[in-house]
Amino acid sequence: MKTTIKITSKKLNLQDCYDFVQDASCGGIALFVGTVRNLTKKKEVTLLDFSTYKPMAIKEMQKIADLALEKFNIHKIAIHHAEGELKIGEIPVIIAVSSAHRNACFEACQFAIDTLKETVPIWKKEHFVDGEVWVNSTP
Repeated sequence: MKTTIKITSKKLNLQDCYDFVQDASCGGIALFVGTVRNLTKKKEVTLLDFSTYKPMAIKEMQKIADLALEKFNIHKIAIHHAEGELKIGEIPVIIAVSSAHRNACFEACQFAIDTLKETVPIWKKEHFVDGEVWVNSTP
């Protein structure tokens, strides 16, 4: 098993992703951990709310993982995303990649997060002290 894909309303676990990709044959592990920040365009954020079309999102995330395995010389990849409400500092997305050498890890990790944001049906609603707005497409 070279991939783990997950969308969950439970708290994401960085150690689970790290443990999945770690392997004695790999000299590098790259991690991308997205966190909820407190400001967007100078507006105070109170929380984010992620909605997904889960069956399609899982399928698209698997496509990204499979393509990363084909395109880059990597050993394993984990792509986990949260759904529901997340507070400041909480983690909506984790991508972990392992490979024999560091460059493949970095490139695959960058590819995975960029492609996820472009193609996966996950929508984000930003809640501010004075209102809310959908980011990306409207669900």
